[in-house]
Amino acid sequence: MKQFKILFACLTIGLGLLSGFSLADPSLPGGETTTSTQGSNAFSQPAANLSFDGRLNFSVGNSFFRNPWVSAPATTDARDGLGPMFNTNSCQGCHIKDGRGHPPEEGQSNLVSTLVRLSIPATEDRPRQIHEAVIAEPTYGDQAQDFAIQGITPEMRIIWHWDNVAMPMVDGSTVELRKPRLEFVDLASGELHPDFMYSPRVAPSMIGLGLLEAIPEDQIRANADPNDANNDGISGRPNEVWDQRTNSLTLGRYGWKAGKPTVEQQAAGAFFGDMGLTTSLNPGLPCTEYQTECQNAPSGGNPEVSDETLEFVAFYSSHLAVPARPDSLDEQVLAGQALFTSTGCAHCHQPKWETGDSENPALANQIIYPYTDLLLHDMGDGLADNRPEFEANGNEWRTPPLWGLGDYIDVNGHTQLLHDGRARNVSEAILWHGGEAANSRDNFVSLTDEDKQLLLHFLQTL
Repeated sequence: MKQFKILFACLTIGLGLLSGFSLADPSLPGGETTTSTQGSNAFSQPAANLSFDGRLNFSVGNSFFRNPWVSAPATTDARDGLGPMFNTNSCQGCHIKDGRGHPPEEGQSNLVSTLVRLSIPATEDRPRQIHEAVIAEPTYGDQAQDFAIQGITPEMRIIWHWDNVAMPMVDGSTVELRKPRLEFVDLASGELHPDFMYSPRVAPSMIGLGLLEAIPEDQIRANADPNDANNDGISGRPNEVWDQRTNSLTLGRYGWKAGKPTVEQQAAGAFFGDMGLTTSLNPGLPCTEYQTECQNAPSGGNPEVSDETLEFVAFYSSHLAVPARPDSLDEQVLAGQALFTSTGCAHCHQPKWETGDSENPALANQIIYPYTDLLLHDMGDGLADNRPEFEANGNEWRTPPLWGLGDYIDVNGHTQLLHDGRARNVSEAILWHGGEAANSRDNFVSLTDEDKQLLLHFLQTL
């Protein structure tokens, strides 16, 4: 039966291509872009409706996304300039198989596919400027780099610890959860600022990014309710972020706090922060005035990532397809979906959107099912990193899309969720929900065991 449903999904995609319009079908969460590929490579497929030329551009972008960059000078001058300090030497190094990263184990200091944001609080003497997401930590910048090229000392080592947290539930029970605690050692350029703030971030999956960018801004803003005017306890609001192309404020869509407005700017920020590679959007040295080794290191050119390369990587990132949902019409799945709505989860994880016009034809006018509203929500003190980012405060997070959730185990071999990977499974992720989501969490806890399993089964089909 499952094979028949996959075949049906493929046929439906083909009919959509022939008819020239997107079909409202939850089994095709990416509309006509949806891929029928299942298993470990489910997140690495091009949009199914890409043209021949589009697939060529996708392949070129794929090569720059997957292959490692090297330090300068090098004979491979199209890929040199890594560092001097960095977190990884390729995009694929964090977004493994275009999927989700994972946090370290207890006591580890090798943060593969996880990074740590740094900043200090704004003050009257040093307010945050309109174009600044944060006020960077003065010595080490806005991101900790724990690797470096040969001859350069890494900024620091970060030792990861897990603390147990006993969380009381509305039904009187107590659940033992975990949260990370980080230890910063071997600081290469002196002590961190006494008021420094940090936020560990696990790399999210890459699927469907271009579709999210193609959702009209006014549709997203229409769902904002910053003052909870309808008294439903949900007060989502947009993050107003700096657009480096237009030099103006606009809607943030990407990152755990919606700190980037476009796929291109998210990619440029990752090149700069994660790999120490400059672009025309981020042309300056990836180090502070206190890091003299970094300032004197060789450069791979200015910029090290050409506009053409950045465009290819952004195109690739925008056209990674969302996998089909073969079991979306199963009776038990539909029962779980009804519980997802009745418990209030769908208030923020909004199932359905329609994309508008797009410079990328494959992404235009698609009916999609990402399960997000792309807005900021106060998730309570338990999940807070206490670190603002543009308009987002320390308790707020962007609603993460849920599409592809059931494929994480096949693609990346784990189910560790939330911004820092603290949740070991979907149930724990739900139990961490506080603030605006506390009622939905309590509704989930109050379900019968059978209904909990129905809801969790539905989520595993996304």
